[in-house]
Amino acid sequence: MNLENYFPVLLFILVGIAVGVLPQILGRVLGPYNPTAQKLSPYECGFEAFEDARMKFDVRYYLVAILFILFDLEVAFLVPWAVAMHDVGMVGFWAMMIFIGVLTLGLVYEWKKGALDWE
Repeated sequence: MNLENYFPVLLFILVGIAVGVLPQILGRVLGPYNPTAQKLSPYECGFEAFEDARMKFDVRYYLVAILFILFDLEVAFLVPWAVAMHDVGMVGFWAMMIFIGVLTLGLVYEWKKGALDWE
């Protein structure tokens, strides 16, 4: 086993740590520190917070967020397929049509169940 082969990996890790830590250290050492009561006060969108930050959200919020992520990631598969359309041929085309069909069935199912309705 030759350890010289692992030098680029070690260098990559060290540079990554330096890029993450060095700006924080420089900001702490060189940055001005003059806190005031107004700077230290909590605010939300330009005005005082009116509720506790740990308030409970409705489950539907999380459901819509998960569905958005699910369908957003599925649509992300279309970009590489469209780029490689000439290479995949008709088999790749019909495979993607089946994929889009299953995705559409899932969307229709969620729509019929009312998961996308916000009351």
